[in-house]
Amino acid sequence: MLYYIFDYLEKNFDLIGASVFQYISFRAGMAAVISLLITITFGKKLINFLRRKQVGETVRDLGLEGQMEKKGTPTMGGIIILSGILVPVLLFSKLDNIYVILLIVATVWLGLIGFLDDYIKVFKKNKEGLAGRFKIVGQIGIGLIVGLTLYFNDDVVIREYSDTATIENNEIVREYEEVKSTKTTVPFFKNNELDYDEVFSFLGHDFTWAIYVLIVIFIITAVSNGANITDGIDGLAAGTSAIIGLTLAIFAYISGRVDFSTYLNILHIPNLSEVVIFCTAFVGACLGFLWYNSYPAQVFMGDTGSLSLGGIIAVIALVVRKELMIPLLCGVFLIENLSVILQVSYFKYTRKKYGEGRRIFLMSPLHHHYQKKNLHEAKIVTRFWIVGILLAILSLATLKLR
Repeated sequence: MLYYIFDYLEKNFDLIGASVFQYISFRAGMAAVISLLITITFGKKLINFLRRKQVGETVRDLGLEGQMEKKGTPTMGGIIILSGILVPVLLFSKLDNIYVILLIVATVWLGLIGFLDDYIKVFKKNKEGLAGRFKIVGQIGIGLIVGLTLYFNDDVVIREYSDTATIENNEIVREYEEVKSTKTTVPFFKNNELDYDEVFSFLGHDFTWAIYVLIVIFIITAVSNGANITDGIDGLAAGTSAIIGLTLAIFAYISGRVDFSTYLNILHIPNLSEVVIFCTAFVGACLGFLWYNSYPAQVFMGDTGSLSLGGIIAVIALVVRKELMIPLLCGVFLIENLSVILQVSYFKYTRKKYGEGRRIFLMSPLHHHYQKKNLHEAKIVTRFWIVGILLAILSLATLKLR
């Protein structure tokens, strides 16, 4: 919104300083600052409101140290995060950008699913919340929207260079064209591009879109649920998401710039730079939420926040064409997910074979296992953050390590 206002003022009234809104770096920085301010100032007011309305967390006694002390802590704090993301994006982004539109739709869509789940838990006193099948239907729905848009929309293109080149002003200039493509990035490989059209060519081009959409649905559902499972102790999901969001901001910035993408020999995606503004707002919202969610938490994000965070990360990875890097970049989410799957599967297997269920971990997800080992949750969260930072560094290293 502000971009269009200052662009108009510059073109028609030559307003001094208005041109600064043309720079992605300025708008991304402002988005992060405004996001932090919104989450910190609005967060306090929302927490007080939730306390007055007695919108508190219902805690099951799992035998974890300090767990029952959290009973009654305000939940649905994901509203703080969503506000911290959407307001700066609406203020500083180009709202006609297809990637920004997709991310806004995904944020609102998943936020509503999470809000409905929290509403049923808190106000309807139903501990189960929204039935799992309805959550899955909602995730499939946004997966369909994202997948079909990325595959068919004419604005979703990459730049491909030809082998021919000319010399202009003593510089080599290569010819290029912007084309529809299903190419993505494969980490650690020298020729690190994979084309879904070529991989599934045996099915015929008419069916490639269906496979691609199914992949998108799986990624969004998996990462969204991974963030939801990770949101189990104070500050874990928000801090981990901030690390991932900052890494994706870097990927979006270099992929959206011709000079950087050419130098690093990676896909150049026109109009992608606007996603950087969304990413910085996302990081700012997560950090601002940590102001109140770090140990001891004054508010929980609930499914309103956790489902949205995971879904947003998945969609950003898809538009930046780094979805195959998710197992590495979102390694904390993956480990948490796998710990639950392994625990449940092994328990069922041993109960069938031996007549009694056995466990791999003291408790799943993995962060509860360490709580059972009497590690303080603040220490667990800090160590998980460190792992997340190391995975982020390794993900960025894939730009050169091939």
